[in-house]
Amino acid sequence: MNIPMAKAKAQLSELVKRAQAGEEINLTRHGQIVATLSAPARPGGSKGLFGALKGQIWISDDFDELGPEWDEYIK
Repeated sequence: MNIPMAKAKAQLSELVKRAQAGEEINLTRHGQIVATLSAPARPGGSKGLFGALKGQIWISDDFDELGPEWDEYIK
């Protein structure tokens, strides 16, 4: 749906509701699209990345143990 900026100013709340419902709304100025209103890619916004790679990464139990070649540096 294309809507002129002048109309969009008066109907912004309604346009946002329609965008949340999944409709893509193009805002135009002099017939040219200047912006688009649409819902976020994931409903509810971003939930962050904590745990996103669970089960895909393995860390050795001794990852923080230094070998004998480091002895002179940690004395």
